[in-house]
Amino acid sequence: MDVNVKSFPDVTLLITHYNRSRSLLRLLETFSQQNFSFGGIVVSDDGSQPEHLEVLKHQQSVYGYDLVTTPKNRGLGNNINKGQDAVTTPYTLYVQEDFEPKPAFIDHFRDALGYFEADPELDIARFYAYFAYPYTKPYGKGFVQMIFKPQLWASNHLKFYVYSDHPHLRRTSFFQKFGRYAEGVKGDITEYRMARSFIRNKGKGIFFERFNDLFYQKNSSDEPSTMDRAGWRESRNPLMLALRAVYLKVKLARWTYDVLYKKDN
Repeated sequence: MDVNVKSFPDVTLLITHYNRSRSLLRLLETFSQQNFSFGGIVVSDDGSQPEHLEVLKHQQSVYGYDLVTTPKNRGLGNNINKGQDAVTTPYTLYVQEDFEPKPAFIDHFRDALGYFEADPELDIARFYAYFAYPYTKPYGKGFVQMIFKPQLWASNHLKFYVYSDHPHLRRTSFFQKFGRYAEGVKGDITEYRMARSFIRNKGKGIFFERFNDLFYQKNSSDEPSTMDRAGWRESRNPLMLALRAVYLKVKLARWTYDVLYKKDN
Protein backbone atom coordinates (compact mmCIF):
# COMPACT_ATOMS: atom_id res chain seq x y z
CA MET A 1 0.00 0.00 0.00
CA ASP A 2 1.11 3.56 -0.73
CA VAL A 3 2.62 4.95 2.49
CA ASN A 4 0.80 8.23 1.78
CA VAL A 5 -2.60 6.55 1.98
CA LYS A 6 -4.57 7.44 5.11
CA SER A 7 -6.23 4.12 5.84
CA PHE A 8 -9.27 3.82 8.11
CA PRO A 9 -10.53 0.23 7.76
CA ASP A 10 -12.90 0.54 10.74
CA VAL A 11 -14.71 3.56 9.26
CA THR A 12 -17.35 3.74 6.53
CA LEU A 13 -17.93 7.03 4.74
CA LEU A 14 -21.71 7.51 4.54
CA ILE A 15 -22.90 10.17 2.09
CA THR A 16 -26.53 11.17 1.65
CA HIS A 17 -27.43 12.45 -1.80
CA TYR A 18 -30.36 14.05 -3.61
CA ASN A 19 -30.13 15.56 -7.11
CA ARG A 20 -26.58 16.90 -6.66
CA SER A 21 -24.37 14.42 -8.47
CA ARG A 22 -21.67 16.97 -9.36
CA SER A 23 -21.37 17.94 -5.71
CA LEU A 24 -21.16 14.29 -4.72
CA LEU A 25 -18.39 13.56 -7.21
CA ARG A 26 -16.46 16.61 -6.04
CA LEU A 27 -16.65 15.33 -2.47
CA LEU A 28 -15.49 11.83 -3.46
CA GLU A 29 -12.69 13.21 -5.61
CA THR A 30 -11.46 15.41 -2.76
CA PHE A 31 -11.27 12.45 -0.38
CA SER A 32 -9.43 10.52 -3.11
CA GLN A 33 -6.96 13.35 -3.74
CA GLN A 34 -6.25 13.53 -0.02
CA ASN A 35 -5.49 9.76 -0.09
CA PHE A 36 -8.25 8.66 2.26
CA SER A 37 -8.99 4.95 2.29
CA PHE A 38 -12.10 3.79 4.16
CA GLY A 39 -13.37 0.36 5.12
CA GLY A 40 -16.36 1.15 2.91
CA ILE A 41 -18.22 3.98 1.20
CA VAL A 42 -22.03 4.09 1.11
CA VAL A 43 -23.95 6.58 -1.02
CA SER A 44 -27.61 6.73 -0.03
CA ASP A 45 -29.77 8.35 -2.71
CA ASP A 46 -33.21 9.78 -1.96
CA GLY A 47 -34.96 9.18 -5.27
CA SER A 48 -32.93 11.53 -7.44
CA GLN A 49 -33.91 12.42 -10.99
CA PRO A 50 -32.78 9.86 -13.62
CA GLU A 51 -29.91 12.01 -14.95
CA HIS A 52 -28.33 12.21 -11.49
CA LEU A 53 -28.95 8.55 -10.70
CA GLU A 54 -27.29 7.57 -13.96
CA VAL A 55 -24.16 9.48 -12.96
CA LEU A 56 -24.12 7.72 -9.59
CA LYS A 57 -24.41 4.29 -11.19
CA HIS A 58 -21.72 5.10 -13.75
CA GLN A 59 -19.23 6.30 -11.12
CA GLN A 60 -19.67 3.33 -8.78
CA SER A 61 -16.80 1.44 -10.35
CA VAL A 62 -14.55 4.50 -10.19
CA TYR A 63 -14.98 5.24 -6.48
CA GLY A 64 -16.01 1.79 -5.26
CA TYR A 65 -19.06 2.80 -3.25
CA ASP A 66 -22.21 0.87 -2.42
CA LEU A 67 -25.23 2.67 -3.84
CA VAL A 68 -28.48 2.46 -1.87
CA THR A 69 -31.52 3.81 -3.73
CA THR A 70 -35.26 4.28 -3.36
CA PRO A 71 -37.84 4.60 -6.16
CA LYS A 72 -39.18 7.92 -4.84
CA ASN A 73 -38.13 10.75 -2.55
CA ARG A 74 -38.82 9.78 1.07
CA GLY A 75 -37.03 12.53 2.95
CA LEU A 76 -33.91 12.97 5.04
CA GLY A 77 -34.83 10.49 7.78
CA ASN A 78 -35.38 7.59 5.41
CA ASN A 79 -32.27 8.48 3.44
CA ILE A 80 -30.00 8.35 6.50
CA ASN A 81 -31.71 5.26 7.91
CA LYS A 82 -31.27 3.12 4.83
CA GLY A 83 -27.73 4.36 4.32
CA GLN A 84 -26.77 3.60 7.92
CA ASP A 85 -28.32 0.12 7.59
CA ALA A 86 -25.78 -0.63 4.84
CA VAL A 87 -22.76 0.20 7.04
CA THR A 88 -20.88 -2.79 8.50
CA THR A 89 -17.79 -1.18 10.06
CA PRO A 90 -17.66 -0.08 13.74
CA TYR A 91 -17.61 3.64 12.90
CA THR A 92 -19.48 5.89 10.47
CA LEU A 93 -18.23 9.20 9.07
CA TYR A 94 -21.40 10.95 7.95
CA VAL A 95 -21.11 13.72 5.34
CA GLN A 96 -23.82 15.24 3.16
CA GLU A 97 -22.96 15.61 -0.50
CA ASP A 98 -22.50 19.39 -0.50
CA PHE A 99 -19.48 19.35 1.84
CA GLU A 100 -15.79 19.04 1.04
CA PRO A 101 -12.98 18.28 3.53
CA LYS A 102 -10.13 20.74 3.88
CA PRO A 103 -6.53 19.44 4.17
CA ALA A 104 -6.56 20.04 7.94
CA PHE A 105 -9.39 17.55 8.41
CA ILE A 106 -7.23 14.42 8.35
CA ASP A 107 -5.28 15.13 11.54
CA HIS A 108 -8.33 16.07 13.59
CA PHE A 109 -10.27 13.12 12.21
CA ARG A 110 -7.49 10.84 13.45
CA ASP A 111 -7.69 12.52 16.86
CA ALA A 112 -11.45 11.99 17.01
CA LEU A 113 -11.15 8.33 16.03
CA GLY A 114 -8.53 7.88 18.73
CA TYR A 115 -10.90 9.36 21.29
CA PHE A 116 -13.63 6.94 20.24
CA GLU A 117 -11.29 4.00 20.65
CA ALA A 118 -10.21 5.22 24.10
CA ASP A 119 -13.62 6.29 25.44
CA PRO A 120 -16.46 3.73 25.05
CA GLU A 121 -19.00 6.31 26.27
CA LEU A 122 -18.31 8.75 23.43
CA ASP A 123 -21.19 8.82 20.92
CA ILE A 124 -20.41 11.57 18.40
CA ALA A 125 -17.63 13.89 17.26
CA ARG A 126 -18.85 16.92 15.33
CA PHE A 127 -16.61 18.60 12.75
CA TYR A 128 -18.72 21.45 11.37
CA ALA A 129 -21.50 23.85 12.39
CA TYR A 130 -22.85 27.27 11.52
CA PHE A 131 -22.32 28.38 15.11
CA ALA A 132 -20.19 27.14 18.00
CA TYR A 133 -21.90 25.05 20.66
CA PRO A 134 -22.57 27.38 23.61
CA TYR A 135 -21.87 25.25 26.72
CA THR A 136 -18.71 23.18 26.78
CA LYS A 137 -15.73 21.99 28.76
CA PRO A 138 -12.23 21.22 27.43
CA TYR A 139 -11.69 17.75 26.02
CA GLY A 140 -8.38 17.85 24.14
CA LYS A 141 -6.62 18.48 20.82
CA GLY A 142 -8.98 21.27 19.82
CA PHE A 143 -12.15 19.43 20.86
CA VAL A 144 -14.55 20.40 23.63
CA GLN A 145 -17.23 18.27 25.22
CA MET A 146 -20.76 19.58 24.71
CA ILE A 147 -22.65 20.04 27.97
CA PHE A 148 -26.43 20.26 27.72
CA LYS A 149 -27.78 22.59 30.42
CA PRO A 150 -31.54 22.09 30.91
CA GLN A 151 -32.09 25.21 33.03
CA LEU A 152 -34.04 28.02 31.36
CA TRP A 153 -31.38 30.52 32.44
CA ALA A 154 -29.00 28.68 30.14
CA SER A 155 -30.84 30.64 27.49
CA ASN A 156 -28.89 30.03 24.29
CA HIS A 157 -31.25 27.95 22.15
CA LEU A 158 -28.26 26.45 20.30
CA LYS A 159 -27.78 24.20 23.34
CA PHE A 160 -30.34 21.82 21.82
CA TYR A 161 -28.08 21.13 18.84
CA VAL A 162 -25.93 18.54 20.57
CA TYR A 163 -26.62 16.54 17.41
CA SER A 164 -26.66 17.97 13.90
CA ASP A 165 -26.62 16.59 10.36
CA HIS A 166 -23.37 18.40 9.57
CA PRO A 167 -20.24 16.21 9.13
CA HIS A 168 -19.58 14.01 12.14
CA LEU A 169 -18.12 10.70 13.27
CA ARG A 170 -20.27 8.29 15.25
CA ARG A 171 -20.45 4.67 16.26
CA THR A 172 -22.33 2.51 13.79
CA SER A 173 -24.32 1.24 16.80
CA PHE A 174 -25.79 4.77 17.11
CA PHE A 175 -29.35 3.53 16.46
CA GLN A 176 -29.20 1.09 19.36
CA LYS A 177 -28.86 3.96 21.83
CA PHE A 178 -30.75 6.79 20.14
CA GLY A 179 -33.22 5.12 17.79
CA ARG A 180 -33.73 5.63 14.09
CA TYR A 181 -34.30 8.96 12.35
CA ALA A 182 -37.88 10.21 12.15
CA GLU A 183 -39.40 9.63 8.71
CA GLY A 184 -42.28 11.34 6.96
CA VAL A 185 -41.49 14.78 8.42
CA LYS A 186 -39.45 17.78 7.25
CA GLY A 187 -35.67 17.56 7.49
CA ASP A 188 -35.32 20.12 10.28
CA ILE A 189 -37.85 18.18 12.38
CA THR A 190 -35.93 14.95 11.72
CA GLU A 191 -32.76 16.66 12.91
CA TYR A 192 -34.44 18.12 16.01
CA ARG A 193 -35.93 14.79 17.05
CA MET A 194 -32.56 13.08 16.85
CA ALA A 195 -31.07 15.88 18.96
CA ARG A 196 -33.91 15.38 21.45
CA SER A 197 -33.20 11.66 21.63
CA PHE A 198 -29.50 12.38 22.10
CA ILE A 199 -30.28 14.57 25.12
CA ARG A 200 -32.86 12.22 26.62
CA ASN A 201 -30.55 9.24 26.31
CA LYS A 202 -27.63 11.12 27.82
CA GLY A 203 -25.44 11.11 24.74
CA LYS A 204 -21.83 12.19 25.02
CA GLY A 205 -20.47 14.32 22.21
CA ILE A 206 -17.43 16.38 21.34
CA PHE A 207 -17.19 19.37 19.04
CA PHE A 208 -14.17 20.73 17.17
CA GLU A 209 -13.98 24.42 18.10
CA ARG A 210 -12.22 25.66 14.93
CA PHE A 211 -14.84 23.98 12.76
CA ASN A 212 -14.31 26.36 9.84
CA ASP A 213 -10.83 24.82 9.42
CA LEU A 214 -12.16 21.38 8.52
CA PHE A 215 -14.88 21.58 5.83
CA TYR A 216 -16.19 23.74 3.04
CA GLN A 217 -19.92 23.74 2.39
CA LYS A 218 -20.38 24.42 -1.30
CA ASN A 219 -23.72 25.38 -2.82
CA SER A 220 -23.39 26.29 -6.48
CA SER A 221 -26.04 27.99 -8.60
CA ASP A 222 -26.47 24.87 -10.73
CA GLU A 223 -26.82 22.61 -7.68
CA PRO A 224 -28.27 24.77 -4.89
CA SER A 225 -29.16 23.54 -1.42
CA THR A 226 -32.23 21.30 -1.31
CA MET A 227 -33.10 22.42 2.25
CA ASP A 228 -35.66 25.24 2.46
CA ARG A 229 -35.47 27.65 5.39
CA ALA A 230 -37.82 30.47 6.33
CA GLY A 231 -36.52 33.78 4.95
CA TRP A 232 -37.60 35.84 7.97
CA ARG A 233 -35.12 33.93 10.15
CA GLU A 234 -32.26 35.27 8.04
CA SER A 235 -33.52 38.86 7.71
CA ARG A 236 -31.54 41.77 9.25
CA ASN A 237 -34.60 44.03 9.34
CA PRO A 238 -34.92 45.50 12.90
CA LEU A 239 -38.56 44.41 13.20
CA MET A 240 -37.71 40.91 12.05
CA LEU A 241 -34.79 40.79 14.50
CA ALA A 242 -37.12 41.77 17.37
CA LEU A 243 -39.69 39.18 16.33
CA ARG A 244 -36.95 36.58 16.06
CA ALA A 245 -35.75 37.36 19.60
CA VAL A 246 -39.26 36.76 20.95
CA TYR A 247 -39.60 33.64 18.84
CA LEU A 248 -36.35 32.22 20.23
CA LYS A 249 -37.47 32.76 23.85
CA VAL A 250 -40.73 30.93 23.15
CA LYS A 251 -38.81 28.24 21.30
CA LEU A 252 -36.44 27.81 24.25
CA ALA A 253 -39.34 27.24 26.67
CA ARG A 254 -41.21 24.94 24.29
CA TRP A 255 -38.20 22.81 23.45
CA THR A 256 -37.18 22.60 27.13
CA TYR A 257 -40.63 21.23 28.00
CA ASP A 258 -40.61 18.91 25.00
CA VAL A 259 -37.16 17.46 25.68
CA LEU A 260 -37.46 17.08 29.45
CA TYR A 261 -41.10 16.37 30.15
CA LYS A 262 -43.24 15.56 27.12
CA LYS A 263 -43.85 11.91 26.33
CA ASP A 264 -43.58 10.75 22.74
CA ASN A 265 -46.81 9.85 21.00
